[in-house]
Amino acid sequence: MNRTAFNVYVETQLAPTLAPGDVVILDNLSVHKSARAEAAIRARGAWMLVLPQYSPDLNPIEMAFSKLKAHMRKAAARTFDALFNALHDICRLFSPHECRNYFNAAGYAP
Repeated sequence: MNRTAFNVYVETQLAPTLAPGDVVILDNLSVHKSARAEAAIRARGAWMLVLPQYSPDLNPIEMAFSKLKAHMRKAAARTFDALFNALHDICRLFSPHECRNYFNAAGYAP
C-alpha cells in the first residue's frame, strides 16, 4: 500500500465510521504518517495514535497478550471445541476500562 491508497482508504472507508473520541492505532509504517489521513480522522472528532518502533514496553498489545496467553495456558485446550470455547471466553476478559489502562501504562494518553 502506498500513501495515496492509504489516504483514499482513510477518507472513504475508515473516517466515515469514526465517532468523536475514537482512537485509530497504527504502526509506524511510513505511509501511516500522513497529514491528510490525520486531518480526515480529526475531522470526525477521533484521534490517531502512531506507535513507535517496536518496543514491548511501549506496545499495549503485549500487555493484553500476556493476559490472553495466561488464559489459554489455564484453559489447557486440547480439542478443537475446547480451543474454540477458550478463544470465545477471551472476548469477555477485557473491559473497555482495562484496555484504556493498557494504553495509559504504556505512556499513551489522548
